[in-house]
Amino acid sequence: MIDLTAGSKISGHYFDTPGQRDRPLKTEHKTEHKTKQERVQLNQQALNRFLSEVERRAYRMAEIATGNPQDALDLVQDAMLGLVKSYAHKNETDWGPLFHRMLQNRIRDWYRRNTVRNKVRSWSGMSSNEDEHSDPIQTAPDPHGRSPEEHARNSGSMLALDNALKQLPLRQQQAFLLRNWECLDVAQTAIAMGCSQSSVKTHYARAVKSLRVSLTDHCGESL
Repeated sequence: MIDLTAGSKISGHYFDTPGQRDRPLKTEHKTEHKTKQERVQLNQQALNRFLSEVERRAYRMAEIATGNPQDALDLVQDAMLGLVKSYAHKNETDWGPLFHRMLQNRIRDWYRRNTVRNKVRSWSGMSSNEDEHSDPIQTAPDPHGRSPEEHARNSGSMLALDNALKQLPLRQQQAFLLRNWECLDVAQTAIAMGCSQSSVKTHYARAVKSLRVSLTDHCGESL
């Protein structure tokens, strides 16, 4: 027979009084709730770090693809909001491929819309003003404190690479930037681009070949 006298202990709970009987359970519930809140807070902090780290590179990728700074900003912000809304609960290691898949999908949608828009403009005799928007990356202060002369000496290669990347077909451009700028592996790049790994390898190889031809005076060992 189980002894239920004062001070008896069963499964870690004391049965001295009915009030005391509930206390351990309440403590466990509060601890569990606090732990859940901490997990949510840590997840939010990690997601904010990820977005902060990827924002600048994502903007450059979108700007190279679209040639329009304002459209690039809109695409990146839309992809970020989509990630927060749909995939914040995912593992941190999944955010990179998922974010870039959302961004690349939006870039492809932009291409389709822009193709139609350009056709309409050509029919109506309208032309777009490519200099309408300023590039916030180009106008931002140099974080390394370099003088304009030093910056000019180092900007030649980057300008050449920028121009060469803009000449690539979109899929080659995506493969090269995701593999080199974002350091995604082949499998992650395939997820981001929504294609097979063999297609990623093909697009990447063609991009490198084209860039080597375009950047004869600027390419280095890593290209």
